[in-house]
Amino acid sequence: MAATTRITVTLPTEQVAELKKLMADIPSYVTEAVAREIGHQRLGNELRYHERQHGAFTEEEPAAVHAHAN
Repeated sequence: MAATTRITVTLPTEQVAELKKLMADIPSYVTEAVAREIGHQRLGNELRYHERQHGAFTEEEPAAVHAHAN
């Protein structure tokens, strides 16, 4: 099991109420959501770096990647 650190997060009351309706394990949900967001941020950073090094993506390149992923 990975090491963990306890933090306190304040959320709008309405969001907490919705979370409690949707799931019993809010900490796991938040952990997965944060991990997903970190992944999105890293990917965005890598894409921007690639564009700085090699120029902007053509319209065909993202379409080809999307087609390959499905």
